[in-house]
This record gives sequence, C-alpha cells and structure tokens, in this order.
Amino acid sequence: MKAVIDTNVLLVANEQHGDVSPDCVTECVKRLQAMQKSGVTVIDDGYRILNEYQNKTRLHPPKGVGDVFLKWLLRQSGTIHVEQVSLNETTQDTFVEFPDAALESLFDAPDRKFAAVAHAHPEKPEIWQAADCKWLDWWPKLKAKGVDVRFLCPDDACIFYRKKFPRKPEPRMPG
Repeated sequence: MKAVIDTNVLLVANEQHGDVSPDCVTECVKRLQAMQKSGVTVIDDGYRILNEYQNKTRLHPPKGVGDVFLKWLLRQSGTIHVEQVSLNETTQDTFVEFPDAALESLFDAPDRKFAAVAHAHPEKPEIWQAADCKWLDWWPKLKAKGVDVRFLCPDDACIFYRKKFPRKPEPRMPG
C-alpha cells in the first residue's frame, strides 16, 4: 500500500472535523494505522506536506491518531515507509508536476501539492481524501492523467458536497 495522504485524513482521525460521521473517523484511523504497519507514505522533498501536517496537528503531546501518525512519520525519514519526490514550484503553490495545467487554477492552492506529488511519483500512488467535497469535482480530470483519488468517506464527502453546492448535481464517485 502506497499513498499520498491529504491532511484532512489526519484531522478526521484526530476528531478535529466535527461534522464527519463516526464511520469516517473509524475509516481514517484504520487507514493511518495500516499505513504505519506496512505502508509507504509519499511526500515531497521540500517538506510542504509535512509542514502542513505540523501546522494543523499537535505533536507535543500528541492527542489523536493523526498526531501519532505524524510523529511516527517524522521518524521514518530514510526508511521503507517514506518515499519523497521533488516538486518544481513555479510560483507559490503552482507546480510543474501538477497533472493538468487547466485544472490547477481551479484547485485550492494548498491542495495542489498532493496532486503534484502523486503525479510526480513514478508509480502514481493514489491520494487519500477524507471528506473534502471539492475533490469530487477534481478527481475525473486527475484520473484522466493517471492520478487516482480514494475517498475514504464517500458518504460524508457527498453530504458536504450537497450542502456546499446545492444547485449543482452530485458528481459521481470514482470506481
């Protein structure tokens, strides 16, 4: 198992996202713990992803499963559990490695690094997404460029999408 993990997975596992279902929390906890046992987390060598994790979680002392995962991940540098890719940032939060230049401008700037990292990696690992509903609009174009998004909480993502975009038809889920 190899993945690029969106920060919201850690936050949901920490129970820092009050609107998600208990099933979503359980799924994120399960995934992070499985990654610690036998997975490979893919990050950028400029530590953009790790810096975002650190800015949104708590390491001293860790309080939740997402915090514990980050603390573990920081100790894994140089091990089989972490792979790094280089990103070339042309302007802030704009990357040469982003899979679709037309889509990049529609993306939330802080989320671009996850798609760029997945696309830059030779194996194109999937991106784990918890409940950020905007990814429901983005995943088809990413998929067309070889980048898969795995929604760990598809029901929650759809509920948030309907609330955020009530006039838009609900997009389909991957798979």
